[in-house]
Amino acid sequence: MQACSYKNKIDSNYYCQKLKFNCIQSNKVVYFKTTKGDFEVKLFGKDNPVTVSNFIENIDNNIYVNQKFYKIINYPQVKFIHGGVNPKNKHYILLKQNLNKISPSIPLEIKFKEEIKPRYNYQIKNPNETENLVNTFESGSIAMVKSGKNISSSTEFFFVTSNIPELDGRYSIFGKIIEGLDVLKKINKEDYIKSVEITN
Repeated sequence: MQACSYKNKIDSNYYCQKLKFNCIQSNKVVYFKTTKGDFEVKLFGKDNPVTVSNFIENIDNNIYVNQKFYKIINYPQVKFIHGGVNPKNKHYILLKQNLNKISPSIPLEIKFKEEIKPRYNYQIKNPNETENLVNTFESGSIAMVKSGKNISSSTEFFFVTSNIPELDGRYSIFGKIIEGLDVLKKINKEDYIKSVEITN
């Protein structure tokens, strides 16, 4: 298998120290309160510790409070719901001034079934490799928006409403809705996040 030959030179602890995160390596549940209703998301801290640690830090810093779902893309089979803080937004500039730790990007982080550690700054090119991914795009998946070829935005995320295998291995999928998927499907561009709370 091609995935087995990959050597992890840099691990999650390296990035957590570099980005000054409290590295979370357990699966947490967070509660989104929105103008359309509420839903629960399980975060995959065991498989994506850097991405989840970044997201938890954003929640702790209240950066998602009263933030709009700024882009909705509707296709016949799938809906993309973008949220978070876009770097072009004035709110992002204020955050950057007030929070010294905010970084414009974090490494792309994906996890393979037969590997102990996630891969960083690595994007799947061979579609056959997607069979070995731990997390793939399913109904209710949440992933970070990309800000470059092999890097993720630190503040922007998106949800999908159904499977989308074409994107597997190209984004850091770091959680999934476990309750309230019907609420997500009703969200439109005018809607916003009232708050995100950590429940465990």
